[in-house]
Amino acid sequence: MLFGSISYLNLLPFQVFLKRNIKSNAQQMSLRHNKAVPSRINKAFKRKEVHAAFISSVASGRFNCTDLGIVADKKVYSVLLIEGENQPDPASATSNQLAHLLGIQGKVLIGDAALKYYLDGGKAIDLAQAWYEKTSLPFVFARLCYNKHEKSVQKLAKTFARTKIKIPQYILKNESEKRGITSKQLTWYLEHISYSLDWKAKRSLKLFLTKVKKL
Repeated sequence: MLFGSISYLNLLPFQVFLKRNIKSNAQQMSLRHNKAVPSRINKAFKRKEVHAAFISSVASGRFNCTDLGIVADKKVYSVLLIEGENQPDPASATSNQLAHLLGIQGKVLIGDAALKYYLDGGKAIDLAQAWYEKTSLPFVFARLCYNKHEKSVQKLAKTFARTKIKIPQYILKNESEKRGITSKQLTWYLEHISYSLDWKAKRSLKLFLTKVKKL
């Protein structure tokens, strides 16, 4: 099975889980894990170059998906809009649409670069917070979807949802050094991300997709 994953820190717990699962489950030894930015993962999934992936929520409506995703309640700190001239982030799909939907003009910045910008004191609008202020709902940025291996993917999703992931210190250190942040900042950031889609998240996702269709 070919698995696509967004190459940002917000999926680090799942990436750690996936590596452990591959090592501990002989049936998953053939699984390969490809990482890229959201827009590239979306394209690879649509072309069936990967069989399962965390794809942008805006692109997920017509695909088979699990109840796993990337969810932020209020602030997310890694999806920002710097007010000014409109400039979508080429790595994004959902966040660009979210900014447009909210009627906010400026430069969209997502992922690790956005988190670093915030931690360095940059001023910007947190798009997850802007959505919450308008709807009182969390925002779903991505969903784990599949076009093959349904049983295996659903099993992975359910197992991850009930597993408490502890990220080893050496991984925290390595990932922090790559992004120019501290391990403490990385851990703090991950506290603002959740992965299971509860009823509020599902309601929010449905509302977002409905509004996007009307644009």
